[in-house]
Amino acid sequence: MNLKVQLGLQPTGVPGLDTLLGGGLSEFSFNVIAGSPGSGKTTLAHQIMFALAGPHKKALFFTVLGEPPLKMLRYQQQYRFFDIDKVDDSIRYVNLADDLRAGDFSGVLERITREVEAFSPGLVFVDSFRSVVQTAKNGNEGVSDLQYFIQELGTRMTSWQATTFLIGEYANAEIEANPIMTVADGMLSLTNDVVANSSVRKMRVVKMRGQAHLLGSHTFRIDEHGVKIYPRMLPPLALAPHRAGPLVRIAMGSAELDAMLGGGLPRGHAAMVVGPSGSGKTILGTAFLAEGARQGERGVIACFQKDAAHLRNAELDTLIRNDDVILVQSRSLDLSVEEVLDDLIAAVERSGATRVVIDSLSEVSLYLAPEFQSDYRSSVFRILAGLARLGVTVVVTMGLDDRFTELRFSQADTGFLADAIVAMRYVELDGTLAKVITVVKVRGSAHSTDLRRYTIDAGGLRIEPRAVPYSGLLSGCAAAILPPR
Repeated sequence: MNLKVQLGLQPTGVPGLDTLLGGGLSEFSFNVIAGSPGSGKTTLAHQIMFALAGPHKKALFFTVLGEPPLKMLRYQQQYRFFDIDKVDDSIRYVNLADDLRAGDFSGVLERITREVEAFSPGLVFVDSFRSVVQTAKNGNEGVSDLQYFIQELGTRMTSWQATTFLIGEYANAEIEANPIMTVADGMLSLTNDVVANSSVRKMRVVKMRGQAHLLGSHTFRIDEHGVKIYPRMLPPLALAPHRAGPLVRIAMGSAELDAMLGGGLPRGHAAMVVGPSGSGKTILGTAFLAEGARQGERGVIACFQKDAAHLRNAELDTLIRNDDVILVQSRSLDLSVEEVLDDLIAAVERSGATRVVIDSLSEVSLYLAPEFQSDYRSSVFRILAGLARLGVTVVVTMGLDDRFTELRFSQADTGFLADAIVAMRYVELDGTLAKVITVVKVRGSAHSTDLRRYTIDAGGLRIEPRAVPYSGLLSGCAAAILPPR
């Protein structure tokens, strides 16, 4: 006979939170939501409450010495998750401020118990629990009475047939030393980290009994929809089955470049196009998307330039207007890698796109918060790995300073993360500044190693069919590294 108790998991209604918790919120669990002022504790609690509360699962929200219910509701109504029809019928607010001011912990405890027994809620919230602690420190009652109160409240909350939450302003050190942690089943810690001029909100699941929750800190944002969490993990693998055999090639929009790649870019590969400013990287990416549109494939382009509307070319604008290409852009200057990846994945899934262009990885670093900029290689890996799991074919551009005395094919040693590298650079040739292109690598495939001259005109990027003679470069980069005859 199997006597194992199965935990009933409830969806929280907070995007990303169920993933952090390991599937949802455990029914009848006793949880603590802690964090600094302004970190989003009350908003998170309300979003969970409005998602779960209904005629068959009522909610009681106790306010202590924090903001009064009317003031709190005025601001919570601004979020889209707020449902005024649930207030009073399925959700009831009780203000405990007067009870606590009387300095009687036992009276507060009994008031809470009476309200719970009368309303029979399936959800109970107490906000802000920090106020009770401050009352004890101010001398209204002793710390020993407070500890008894905390333990007794926690014990009673675990005995109610309800999912319960204590909300309070705690630092991490206070959380772990607090006696309430001995009876809490779950613990969520919210922070608002400030690095340089950037502010990044983060959430950490400190404790969640009986569930394999995600470790570490995960970024989140608060907008008109409420809280949205970006779990620090890769998306699930694409559902398309893997087919053994020869690589399926797709056209890049240039017959000469396809030939140099060995017949086109293998489907599902990520190609890194590197070169200095003005070398034509965006034009090459546009040709890749335009070729897809001609073959009935939709695309996504993420622009991270200071004025993308001004810098885009006419062909790309046409593709976007015709809905052949979805534009992903951000104005925020303190993004996390997970937000960038989430926007790209959402655009791919929404449009059914099979081709993605990121223009450019160099500018992505300018939009990331400082802590993500410090590990640029890891950021590039997470973006490319996340897109690879979707099965899309990716072209990413990367700007490089053109140094004639050395060959470089990426920034911060990120070249190994790409499946293919196409390098574009300038050379001084016959008294002019010429452009050359070469294929540095194509993983798992033979490819040309020729240096080909190319030009850019109104028709786009045109690659010359014949390789540049090596001796023709002696007046430029090669002359700087070869000894004189």
